[in-house]
Amino acid sequence: MAGSQPAPTFRAGDVLHLTRAASVQFSRPIVVRVIRELTDRHPYHGWSWIEGYELDARGTAVAKRELFVLRDGVRWLSRAPAGSAAPPGRAAPRDR
Repeated sequence: MAGSQPAPTFRAGDVLHLTRAASVQFSRPIVVRVIRELTDRHPYHGWSWIEGYELDARGTAVAKRELFVLRDGVRWLSRAPAGSAAPPGRAAPRDR
């Protein structure tokens, strides 16, 4: 789009709200904490692969996921500070 800002890059610790705007696979919206952007893959322009933990309503990680998302459709709930790791004290996914 003319005059629009490019979507920011994904950083470890970012918390994202993913809906159908990010991909049709999110007919049920989810919240994800980013582990990393998978830069070794070469998606279509405007799309990205990310690895992250799906979070439940309490913010607890419940599943590790690799997701294909439309960058402009992603809604950031929080951004990790530049150069920092993921927030401490967060749980890894539980084995089911």
